[in-house]
Amino acid sequence: MHVISIKTLRTFWQKHSEAEGALRAWHSVMEHVEFRDFSHVREFFNSADYVPPYTVFDIGGNNYRLVVIVRYKFGKVFVQQVLTHREYDDWNKLYRKGKL
Repeated sequence: MHVISIKTLRTFWQKHSEAEGALRAWHSVMEHVEFRDFSHVREFFNSADYVPPYTVFDIGGNNYRLVVIVRYKFGKVFVQQVLTHREYDDWNKLYRKGKL
C-alpha cells in the first residue's frame, strides 16, 4: 500500500516522541502489504476498527489513535489524523453527531 502522507505521522511523533516507534512500525507494515479488505487488515492489526469511511488503529499500547481512509482498489492509505486517546474521544463524539 502507498501511505499518504508520512509527513502527518512525522509531525505527530515530533510532538509525541514516544509514539515514533509504533508509528514507524505501522507505516512499515502498511507499505509492505497489499491489503485486500478490512478483514485482511485485521489479520495484521487485530485492534483496528472500521468507522465508515475511516479505519482507526490503536497505536502505542492504546495511547494513540491513527485515523486513515483506505482505498483497497487503488492500494492507497490516506492518513487523516493521529490523535492522543483524549483527542480521539473528542473526535469520536463529533463523528457520532455527524459533524465530521
